[in-house]
Amino acid sequence: MSCAKPRELVHAYLDRELDVVGSLEMEEHLRDCATCVEAYEAERRLRSEIASEGLSFKAPRSLHKRIRKAVRDETRGDEWAGVWRWILRAAPVAAVAVLALAVLPRFVGPSASDPLIDEIVSSHVRSLMVEHLTDVRSTDKHTVKPWFDGKLDFSPAVIDLADQGFPLVGARLDYLEGRPVAALVYGRHKHFINLFVWPVGTASSAPEERTFSRHGFNLVHWSAGGMTYWAASDLNPAELAEFTGLVRERAAAAKAS
Repeated sequence: MSCAKPRELVHAYLDRELDVVGSLEMEEHLRDCATCVEAYEAERRLRSEIASEGLSFKAPRSLHKRIRKAVRDETRGDEWAGVWRWILRAAPVAAVAVLALAVLPRFVGPSASDPLIDEIVSSHVRSLMVEHLTDVRSTDKHTVKPWFDGKLDFSPAVIDLADQGFPLVGARLDYLEGRPVAALVYGRHKHFINLFVWPVGTASSAPEERTFSRHGFNLVHWSAGGMTYWAASDLNPAELAEFTGLVRERAAAAKAS
């Protein structure tokens, strides 16, 4: 086994996701390759440090309940989707047109039922459940910002809010609305905030700040400086609004300077 394949499988090996054959091959390779052993030990130490510094936690029972409720809500949503399909087949075309005009949003941007909201909540929950909160772990914006170079076709602003009680934890790449996006991770006591950033698109932009709540999580969305922003967390709405206000204020000040 060459070094290229083991390097790709270090995370899977640490997470015990390899099958028996793959695990045996990895163990055999690690016995003979000092370079891969060093990479393995570095990753293992990093995980240990993250756990010891309070940056990981066991999911509370309330999260399990929210996930089960979300599944039940989705099931009920499927049932209503069937009802709407029947109405659309049965109603005259003119009546359907009137109904559509009545429920169309009066603004550009996502509605409370936009599937993008569910997509963002799912990405936020996934980052907490599979121990993949960050790809680069650092409290220094000068480390996090250059990490995105060559990985995205845009450069996200990285704001330092440690002095306001929202320390930067790190960042990762994510995938939303059919494209790669930046996910900046901030902490607040024992909570995490995912701040998703990507260039403005017609389907995801909204000039004013809007708030949403979905499956027990709070979200704030706005667009500024050619970028669209989504903040997601289980923080209470007041603290999340404080966070987004600080991000908007400092991003605007940095752009003006």
